[in-house]
Amino acid sequence: MLKKPALKLSVAVMLLAASDVVLAASASTSVPVSASVSQNCSISTSSALAFATYDPVNINATAALNTTGSISVACSKGATGLTIGMDNGTHVAGSQRQMLGGTAAGMLQYNIFQPPTNAPSTACTFPGTIAWTAVGAGMLTLTSAPTKVARVYNVCGTIPAGQDVAADTYTDTVSATINF
Repeated sequence: MLKKPALKLSVAVMLLAASDVVLAASASTSVPVSASVSQNCSISTSSALAFATYDPVNINATAALNTTGSISVACSKGATGLTIGMDNGTHVAGSQRQMLGGTAAGMLQYNIFQPPTNAPSTACTFPGTIAWTAVGAGMLTLTSAPTKVARVYNVCGTIPAGQDVAADTYTDTVSATINF
């Protein structure tokens, strides 16, 4: 038979244990989760518009010198309303793009044209038909971005024939802009 103090202790432990079970409860709530993805794009040069040597005395006295460069555009998937514009360069005269000579300070005229279609990697055709500009109809309109993977677009360059320029190295810088 149990002694009274031991019985009191056993009853107290049982009540304490029972009260823990009774006091244990739970509650829950919903935690809203959200995010937004903005339409965003980046543009970079894939390959420079680097012409071979222009020969004003022989071949380029009557034939233009052509070359192809390229730019790369990456946009968030589904981005729409995309256009690429190209300004007239650092040494423009009116609307004529020009490269500046390094030592003779002469100018060598050139033109930049869009590829014949707006499909990525479309080869250039010469002579080009649509001069690439920073505004208006001379901007290349792109299709919506099917994925975030970069797409490459060719830049078609021409140095017109028959220019009387000094032997030198000629350069210019054109800014390409993606509008989205």
